[in-house]
Amino acid sequence: MDSFESSPFERFCLVLSQIPQGKVCSYGRLAELAGLGNARQTCRWLRELPKDSELPWHRVVSAQGKLADFSNANKQRRLLEAEGVVVTDKGRLSKQYYI
Repeated sequence: MDSFESSPFERFCLVLSQIPQGKVCSYGRLAELAGLGNARQTCRWLRELPKDSELPWHRVVSAQGKLADFSNANKQRRLLEAEGVVVTDKGRLSKQYYI
C-alpha cells in the first residue's frame, strides 16, 4: 500500500471538513466524493463521531431535503440556521443549499 494513500475514514473526514458553511451535502454525495460507495457507511461514521468533534456533521442531510430523524435533529437545525440555512417547520431545506 502506498504511504500516500488515505484510508476511507480519512477521506470521509476530509470531504466532511470541506463542506462550506451555509451549505449541505447529502449522505450519498458525501459517500461518492469520499469514494465510499454508498451512503450507509457515511451514516455509520457520522454516528460514531465523538461528541466533541469539530467536523461539521450537521451539514449532512438527506437527498430529499430533510433533516435526519435522530436525537440531535434540533441541534442540527440550530447549527444550520446559525449558518443562514433556512429550515422549514417540517425540517426541510431547499436544494439551493446543496453542494
